[in-house]
Amino acid sequence: MSLPPLVEPAAELTVDEVRRYSRHLIIPDVGMAGQKRLKNAKVLCVGAGGLGSPALMYLAAAGVGTLGIVDFDVVDESNLQRQIIHGQSDVGRLKAESAAATVREINPLVNVVIHNVALSTDNVMEIFSGYDLIVDGTDNFATRYMVNDAAVLLGKPYVWGSIYRFDGQASVFWAEHGPCYRCLYPEPPPPGMVPSCAEGGVLGVLCASIGSIQVNEAIKLLTGIGEPLVGRLMIYDALEMKYRDVKVRKDPECVLCGKNPTVTELLEDYEAFCGTISDEAAQAASGSTITAAELKEMQDKGEDIFLIDVREQGEYEIVSIPGATLIPKGEFLNGSALEKLPQDKRIVLHCKSGARSAEALAIVKNAGFADAVHVGGGVLSWVKTVDPSLPTY
Repeated sequence: MSLPPLVEPAAELTVDEVRRYSRHLIIPDVGMAGQKRLKNAKVLCVGAGGLGSPALMYLAAAGVGTLGIVDFDVVDESNLQRQIIHGQSDVGRLKAESAAATVREINPLVNVVIHNVALSTDNVMEIFSGYDLIVDGTDNFATRYMVNDAAVLLGKPYVWGSIYRFDGQASVFWAEHGPCYRCLYPEPPPPGMVPSCAEGGVLGVLCASIGSIQVNEAIKLLTGIGEPLVGRLMIYDALEMKYRDVKVRKDPECVLCGKNPTVTELLEDYEAFCGTISDEAAQAASGSTITAAELKEMQDKGEDIFLIDVREQGEYEIVSIPGATLIPKGEFLNGSALEKLPQDKRIVLHCKSGARSAEALAIVKNAGFADAVHVGGGVLSWVKTVDPSLPTY
């Protein structure tokens, strides 16, 4: 469905702006009025990572007058494969500042506002209130639900995107005119069920495909042209090179935007709502977590342990802890891993950061290996505290 323009047009375009945006101005559907609306628009991009990189760059190039950037992370070398707003010289720099510098280089006419903070229930409402439109480039469920809830409570539309390996999704959530994110996903998936890009990887160019779609939707909403993805979920398969969209209807029973909402303010703890690890994993890890340094000490003493890496083959090939045997978490979930475990050795599990190994630990303990432990912080902690010469990812 077509919607009215989200913002009013600015008073005028300068001569420099007319020159810069001339290819927009000669499109009848955009024209002078549409470009003036873009100039008057205030758009916030949540995250300056994989999706945020192309989104910010094209929003700036399009002439969005004010661009806000929320990100508290620093640029890491592993980001550069897909986060094209950053360069080699930006490694170690705050992402928000690095992204802002690139935006200003693309278009010095854009007003860039940096929010170098972690988005939280304490600041999200205040930050969002200063913008017309939100572009969501987050990569975790806790922040996605918080972004959605804040946008609905403030009556603001937001453009959502998601990427994983070769698959991408995008939609526009605007409770005033259609469904919200909770209508599509009423509950977060069980902890550990959906791998993150950090665990499963992502094709770098997929970020550009989905990020540019998000910008396309943002421009349509701001200027009131075309048919935005309100009530539609666009699904992209990069391997098959196929796009399809699925209708998403507003749920009248939605706890947030339904007829009788029960969620009328932000939740106190979105991490707890989404659950980083299951209750069983948290219980298993309590009192059964060792540090990477303690693992090294166990190895140096020659203790009789069986060290298991529960990551995937591709991750194992990047970096591994010496002496570790690869048994992916999936084999623990289906039970096939248990027959590979020795009865006469202490089981020590690890993954990348500790979440997957905690899930596997719960299964191992339930199988009778009472003295099993896992390494908190996983292989990342090993590299940081034991052998910094190894690569990270």
